[in-house]
Amino acid sequence: MKLMADVRSADRQLTQQAAGRIPSGVGRLLSAVEETAESSKLWCGAALATGAFGGQRGRRAAMAGLTALALAQLVSNGVGKQPVDRPRPPKEWIDHDEVEDRPDSSSFPSGHTAAAVAFTAAVAPLWPLAAVACAVPAALLALERVQSGAHYFTDVAAGALIGLGGRLAHPPCRGGAVAPGLKPFCGFGLGDARTLI
Repeated sequence: MKLMADVRSADRQLTQQAAGRIPSGVGRLLSAVEETAESSKLWCGAALATGAFGGQRGRRAAMAGLTALALAQLVSNGVGKQPVDRPRPPKEWIDHDEVEDRPDSSSFPSGHTAAAVAFTAAVAPLWPLAAVACAVPAALLALERVQSGAHYFTDVAAGALIGLGGRLAHPPCRGGAVAPGLKPFCGFGLGDARTLI
């Protein structure tokens, strides 16, 4: 019980610090990233860019990223939020107006973070440089979700774990081979991108 109490206390402190100590200029940058990422616009744009300019590798990376993103959103928003139904952080913790723009859905987990991490992690084994470019806005988006008061720190951490879940459960194979007992799945860098579950 003490461990859980300590986790909850640390969660509250990290959430309040992120909401209160980030300079307003940085906060505006974070808000701009979140606005671009809303409804997955940022990641769809990244997929279009990698597909258009990356040749076959770019098209495979785009397909992998979008597939992983869709699965992460299904798990986080369609499954994860239903049984937990966690309230958003208290408004009195947040001393800026963004707190008024929060959705009414469960705070746990962060679907934005899950989608961002899933897209980036799925692109990484196929096109590492593109994944590095995606990792920057993904990290800023995760910070924004706490800074804006939309999520607790643990909501964002859970979203990141959901986004990484496919990569952790299905490690990529060398040379396009598929690990024994696993189906090829381009969304997590396994096998040929032409084959989906």
